[in-house]
Amino acid sequence: MSIIGIISSAMVLYELDIAHTLPPLCQLGNVSGMQINCAKVLLSPYSNISIFGFNISLDFLAVFWFIVNIFLVIALVTIADRPARAVFKGLFAWRFIGLMIVPYLVYMEFFVIHSICVYCTIMHGAILVDFGIISYLVFSKNARIRTSLFGQNQ
Repeated sequence: MSIIGIISSAMVLYELDIAHTLPPLCQLGNVSGMQINCAKVLLSPYSNISIFGFNISLDFLAVFWFIVNIFLVIALVTIADRPARAVFKGLFAWRFIGLMIVPYLVYMEFFVIHSICVYCTIMHGAILVDFGIISYLVFSKNARIRTSLFGQNQ
């Protein structure tokens, strides 16, 4: 899912910030009473945040989030057990941060901007599915990775 999320976010980042065009399928009109208009969402004042005085696009932060997520997964499957436990916990925390941001972004699209961005929706879905996967691995007694990292009784 992170690969899908990074493709979606990187495409928006490239199209808007480098090519200075809108991504394809950006304006699809009304679907079930909701306007599908990526341009309205991606070009809104809510599509950037200020961090330490720097104006940063949410698409850049999404690319960063998905890249970190992928590196954490690669680290988890390639390192030894003891450090892998810390990576596993870090991966859960990282995905939890992503999960906490999604409701705010969806709220902004639906109730403030009154438009939905197809690419943003793909990113939100990828974050939700990623969190579902890590939650299964953390909380399911049947998950092999949990058993191998933390033992049977954890």
